[in-house]
Amino acid sequence: MSKHFVPENLPTHLQHYIGGQWVDSINGETFEILDPVTNTPYATAAAGQQADIDAAVAAASEAFANGPWPKMKPRERANVLYAIADAVVAQQDRLAEMETFDTGLPITQAKGQAQRAAENFRFFADLIVAQQDNALKVPGSQINYVNRKPIGVAGLITPWNTPFMLESWKLAPSIASGCAVVLKPAEFTPLSASLWAEIFESAGLPAGVFNLVNGIGEEAGDALVKHPNVPLISFTGESSTGQLIYRNCAAHLKGMSMELGGKSPAIVFEDADFDAAIDSTLFGVFSLNGERCTAGSRILVQRGIYEKFVDTYAARAKNIKVGDPHDPATQVGALVHPEHYDKVMSYVEIGKSEGRLVAGGGRPEHLPEGQENGSYVAPTVFADVAPDARIFQEEIFGPVVAITPFDTEEEALELANNTKYGLAAYLWTNDLKRAHNFAQSIEAGMVWLNSHNVRDLRSPFGGVKASGLGHEGGYRSIDFYTDQQAVHITLGDVHTPKFGA
Repeated sequence: MSKHFVPENLPTHLQHYIGGQWVDSINGETFEILDPVTNTPYATAAAGQQADIDAAVAAASEAFANGPWPKMKPRERANVLYAIADAVVAQQDRLAEMETFDTGLPITQAKGQAQRAAENFRFFADLIVAQQDNALKVPGSQINYVNRKPIGVAGLITPWNTPFMLESWKLAPSIASGCAVVLKPAEFTPLSASLWAEIFESAGLPAGVFNLVNGIGEEAGDALVKHPNVPLISFTGESSTGQLIYRNCAAHLKGMSMELGGKSPAIVFEDADFDAAIDSTLFGVFSLNGERCTAGSRILVQRGIYEKFVDTYAARAKNIKVGDPHDPATQVGALVHPEHYDKVMSYVEIGKSEGRLVAGGGRPEHLPEGQENGSYVAPTVFADVAPDARIFQEEIFGPVVAITPFDTEEEALELANNTKYGLAAYLWTNDLKRAHNFAQSIEAGMVWLNSHNVRDLRSPFGGVKASGLGHEGGYRSIDFYTDQQAVHITLGDVHTPKFGA
């Protein structure tokens, strides 16, 4: 392998950002951050505790109660959001280098993250200017209108896969709505989150509207979720963590938006465009190192094309270039962390007794063994996987896929819906009637017909069953971060029963 690339001016210590100032943890605690290509520490980060969360929430509460941001006109806020978007794009090369270094994502896939993050801010800038609220009239009798008001301090807890872009999904609508925020990024990948402070400062966002506390979920995340002055929690991550957060939000009846795990099916019928389905289902599970919630990690293929599909898919999977994330030719890089590598490899071993291994199954042969040489997993394909297999039912979150045959449409639907998850689904058929009717019957928050995951920011993003609660995207995001207050005005005579007259 080529010499490991390290971005210039890499910080050796990451601090919290509270009330417009960089600060260490009040008690001085830190944790180490690993680089996934060598699995050695490259920096420390301040480890947030209850006291640090308290300080961040106090700064956010002050900015919300007494600062200018919530009271600014939508156009004034939008102008700041546009400036944020421009500042994000100006950082795109630096961001891609940092993101790849910190996550192990291939550089070519990291390069689009800044543009997507910037587009989130532009989109919500447009939305808050164009938004209108209801006025409901009964002529001569009554007028009702709606005041839309930001709720307060939002706690944002984000994952380690494509961290910067996924942080923008929450930061853009919460800030656009007039809320103040406390962001707790994933402890595996805090590097790119440190760019936000400089970006927001340069764009003119008032101090205290954005606050950042690094730390592990059980400490900083837990304190944020339980804080009585944080009425909103938006979380993206694993389903079992989501259940814990759900329980911890109950005491204060907090608003919750949760995008959780997935085991999304890709259903390929005999009449599908075969080559397009192969391309898409390969990309759908092996892009982003397979570390994506919407990965099509269960591929259901109709019997008539099943063997041809498996053979073609396996041959292509064996040909995927695995290696240094900074090499532009790399298609699958290093997994994010040794803990996660061990989890994925444990599923690879389980799969060897649950399916027919047709590609991968361990470390790539051309890469040296040993944790110090990176957490690399060869794209792994299991065929003939039964629906009760663990690799069919459980989220692996790595470059591992299960392929299962079906005969009839009814069987395909039963297999597609046969997990606790319901985030995404991908359907490949040229039968228009079947496509729409089948999509309607799939238990998934999002369905793509004859496509991989191509997102329209106006549409709802979210899952059903164990895959989530609520939706992000478009006005649904604005609805989450705002209260809608109804004001009723009577225009006519009010006929009130005269109690006690």
